[in-house]
Amino acid sequence: MLGFLSARQTGLEDPLRLRRAESTRRVLGLELNKDRDVERIHGGGINTLDIEPVEGRYMLSGGSDGVIVLYDLENSSRQSYYTCKAVCSIGRDHPDVHRYSVETVQWYPHDTGMFTSSSFDKTLKVWDTNTLQTADVFNFEETVYSHHMSPVSTKHCLVAVGTRGPKVQLCDLKSGSCSHILQGHRQEILAVSWSPRHDYILATASADSRVKLWDVRRASGCLITLDQHNGKKSQAVESANTAHNGKVNGLCFTSDGLHLLTVGTDNRMRLWNSSNGENTLVNYGKVCNNSKKGLKFTVSCGCSSEFVFVPYGSTIAVYTVYSGEQITMLKGHYKTVDCCVFQSNFQELYSGSRDCNILAWVPSLYEPVPDDDETATKSQLNPAFEDAWSSSDEGG
Repeated sequence: MLGFLSARQTGLEDPLRLRRAESTRRVLGLELNKDRDVERIHGGGINTLDIEPVEGRYMLSGGSDGVIVLYDLENSSRQSYYTCKAVCSIGRDHPDVHRYSVETVQWYPHDTGMFTSSSFDKTLKVWDTNTLQTADVFNFEETVYSHHMSPVSTKHCLVAVGTRGPKVQLCDLKSGSCSHILQGHRQEILAVSWSPRHDYILATASADSRVKLWDVRRASGCLITLDQHNGKKSQAVESANTAHNGKVNGLCFTSDGLHLLTVGTDNRMRLWNSSNGENTLVNYGKVCNNSKKGLKFTVSCGCSSEFVFVPYGSTIAVYTVYSGEQITMLKGHYKTVDCCVFQSNFQELYSGSRDCNILAWVPSLYEPVPDDDETATKSQLNPAFEDAWSSSDEGG
């Protein structure tokens, strides 16, 4: 660390390198936090989590019971053992509660005063955080699987919505109406995600095995349909122009927006170049995925080697994004995990499962303790740090 600091001081090192190295070390040390609980409110499985990007302090959760809960993640008590308390919740007795399973919740990217939720009850709701009242409600003809607001846009307030129908709907929060529709998929839209790099670029994933990139300003809309074979097979082949050999139910851009990760029911995860749509052919091995709806997975941010966290049965698998190496499996839930979210300020991970629990995974604070045996301890000590001082007179 001292070497990092002196090199940074003299201008020999990138000022961010120490931060990236420490962030990477912390992610590699993620473990289930035995000193922190997240208050259990949901009576059903947890489908979706989101941490607000302004302070990184408040987290939303949405469950299959239709309930939405807002948690404060900060340890205000300063005790070593504490519980992340629910600040408030939209429970079954709330007049505006979703009637069926909540599939997606998302904070308004620029302000914690507002958040959105979508549900199997065919609605997208816009909420005022302070009053917990709906500011707007969008109704659809089909079940809603997923929605997303752009994390970077200052030019539009469009919410992309994926439903059981093959059309992607774009809702404008300013006008309160559905502004236009993107057509091109053949089956239900299971996941949607705006690029964190470009205001108008949207990725959509469907049960038709296809992933499409759109520029929503263009009349034709679709820029690229991702092809797992990179165009090398004949168009007559059934799998041509498909991203996976099964339903595609998860999408996630890397934090810089240069790449896109997709997961499908063919038990595969793929990494794509988001500018030209090329399959980078990174091999992650088998990524078990039995979900019949959208799967919420996440990526790290600010590490020297970025990581992806993917629900994998009742565990969360951690891979390096660009090499495909599986780093670890985070075990703690006892039923299927459907969502996870990364807190980049402190390199913490939160996961939600059908066991109704939200678990916190935090970097290990402790170095491995050596054996009590003195000889073993001495043998592990670097000779450079051994005490060579002598108190004998002969030692001079």
